[in-house]
Amino acid sequence: MPRIFIDRFTVGADSIDLNGHVNNQEYVRWMQDVATAHSSAQGWTLARYLAAGVTWVIRSHFIEYLRPAFRDDEILLATWVAGMDAQRSPRQYRFVRARDGKTLVEAETRWVFCDLQSGRPQDIPTEVAAAFPIVTDAAEVRAAIQAACSR
Repeated sequence: MPRIFIDRFTVGADSIDLNGHVNNQEYVRWMQDVATAHSSAQGWTLARYLAAGVTWVIRSHFIEYLRPAFRDDEILLATWVAGMDAQRSPRQYRFVRARDGKTLVEAETRWVFCDLQSGRPQDIPTEVAAAFPIVTDAAEVRAAIQAACSR
């Protein structure tokens, strides 16, 4: 169960906007996809959330675009849970170009844990919180990304 989950993908033509680089909407989609993949890797699949009658919803995104990504760029997308309180959890992301290790985008999503029926926030159960170790050490994140770039 990875503390820092890293996905690797190649930018396709359908992700490119009129400016010739990755459209900003793609980053949000990729962030949601990698968060879902990380959750599944930690044992919390969509089916498990549905069976428990709970879900995560997004309260906000913060995205800082540092460098553009282009078609055929191989990207590493790292994500980790950076904190957790009774009902909320910030998740951080870093998009890195694989060939040179340059950070392209840094982002954070604030997730709220909710009851699926009512849509209202509820406390995060102990078994959910235990599945997501908190990562706050920037050196740990850098090392994990660097190791993934080397593969």
